[in-house]
Amino acid sequence: MELSIIILALTVVLSTDAGFVHEDFAITICSDTEAEKMYGFDNEELWHADFNQKKGVETLPDFGDPMSFPGFFERSVGDMAILRSSLAIYIKAFKSPPPEMDAPETSIYPEDDVQLGFQNTLICHVTGFYPPSVSISWTKNNVNVTEGMSLSQYRPMNGGTFNIFSTLKFTPGEGDIYSCTVNHRALQGQPQTKTWDVDVALPGVGPAVFCGVGLTLGLLGVATGTFFLVKGNNCN
Repeated sequence: MELSIIILALTVVLSTDAGFVHEDFAITICSDTEAEKMYGFDNEELWHADFNQKKGVETLPDFGDPMSFPGFFERSVGDMAILRSSLAIYIKAFKSPPPEMDAPETSIYPEDDVQLGFQNTLICHVTGFYPPSVSISWTKNNVNVTEGMSLSQYRPMNGGTFNIFSTLKFTPGEGDIYSCTVNHRALQGQPQTKTWDVDVALPGVGPAVFCGVGLTLGLLGVATGTFFLVKGNNCN
């Protein structure tokens, strides 16, 4: 399979003071099936284009200074058209060399403490992969599920690799088993699957038993002491 993806990364150093170095970056990803445009600052995302919803999404935290990005989505649509045209030209004009690839590492964990019958969120974290194109699927008790699933944007990491999050809203039931399966070109047709099962520990009975035994022995000791005290007084 030929590598049909273009990745552009632009980094601008905003300050050269050794104590206050900040980086403003933009990432553009284009393939024959995927497209992503993102702007960020100091490894934090500020804005990305949602090509499915046909709008730009501001991702500043609530406490951040308000910012606007007028015209950024329209510009991103134009960038994708140009890149896809260039991609077709490059594929036709050049022989694709063996692609550099890094296989992903996957972990799965719940967002909150698990309580049976209460809605929670499972997180599948896929990290350290290149190029930035992965597919992620979920199962519950070996049955594929898509309802309640969401997928984040690709996020850059140091070293030129990427990470991504997929989440699944679920209501834990005793004995349920969930799995997250990741497919990436570097895995060479052997998908990576991580499983997570609902295992809610019940409150331990040990401390209660020991407290009960201790209390009983204490009461017996008091009763025995009182008995001998009364008997001693009678003898006197």
